[in-house]
Amino acid sequence: MTRFPLAALALASTLAAGMAQAAVLTESNISTTDAQKLATASVAACQAKGYNVSAAVVDRAGVLKAFVRADNAGLHTVEASRAKAFTSVSAKSPTLAMMENAQKNPGAANLTDIPGFLLLGGGVPVKAGSAVIGAIGVAGAPGGHLDAECADAALAENAALFK
Repeated sequence: MTRFPLAALALASTLAAGMAQAAVLTESNISTTDAQKLATASVAACQAKGYNVSAAVVDRAGVLKAFVRADNAGLHTVEASRAKAFTSVSAKSPTLAMMENAQKNPGAANLTDIPGFLLLGGGVPVKAGSAVIGAIGVAGAPGGHLDAECADAALAENAALFK
């Protein structure tokens, strides 16, 4: 009968030691207010160049936080902007660079097989210091590089938010 209490005590000690080593993670994330500012600024930057686009901003987990669609932006731009933002935050990289690398490297061409990935320019990570806290996706300009320029302009305009 003394074996059971000793075994239970050993198990409890092991579990307690494991819990003592576990740590609560603290992660930074983009706020809804800042996400909305970036989406609005991205659309405005493209409208200033005559492009009707959609802009989506996702948080660090790739979940949509803000979305703005310019009048007359194409229907396809809604999902494309979200997918570009998701791809960018997932890879912590601009989608234009990812697309160019996939075109040059046959081994990376299969990135397009990942569900939800869209390898077109216009997805740009949002960073606070070196931590990726979200991403912007812009779609609808006549070229992904132009979508990316609008996202970059929005980040530059709002740089003080992420210092």
